[in-house]
Amino acid sequence: MKIEGKSVNLRKVTKSDAQSIYEHARDREISRYTFIPHPYKREDALQFIKFSREQLKKGNEYHLGIELKATGQIIGMIGMMQISRKHRRAEVGYWLGRSYWGKGYAAEALRLMLRFGFEQLKLVRITAGVMHPNLASARMLEKAGFTFEGRLRKNFMQHGRWLDELRYGILKEEFSRK
Repeated sequence: MKIEGKSVNLRKVTKSDAQSIYEHARDREISRYTFIPHPYKREDALQFIKFSREQLKKGNEYHLGIELKATGQIIGMIGMMQISRKHRRAEVGYWLGRSYWGKGYAAEALRLMLRFGFEQLKLVRITAGVMHPNLASARMLEKAGFTFEGRLRKNFMQHGRWLDELRYGILKEEFSRK
């Protein structure tokens, strides 16, 4: 499975991607507002690759690597999870290696995944959660057309402190207008 973009592609990950995933995911800044454990070990990357391939094969979830086209390296991950075929909805989540922040790669990957969700999976609604105060991620969702739908107070215990969750959603017709 591969979704082609301008600067990045989304693709299934293989064992050969473990080192790249490990190099980026072991950065404590990545675990700050995600569910990636810290410290992150190379074995964690291998287990995640196995899990993502199993879920992809079953069609339950889509965890795809964000591949930088210029190098072919995985620079982050994006996933479509909690897919409900009955209600035609899912949740999107993502992370990107710190050295690639602010370059538009995550935004492009998000647009590609939304298009996949709405066009291929025939979803009507896609949601996303942001650990507050990750305002850069919240801004990116808003620029992609997501609407702020609410705040879940003290929803996550992260690195010894409570964080609120900001909930966002986008409908198919809102994405189509972009």
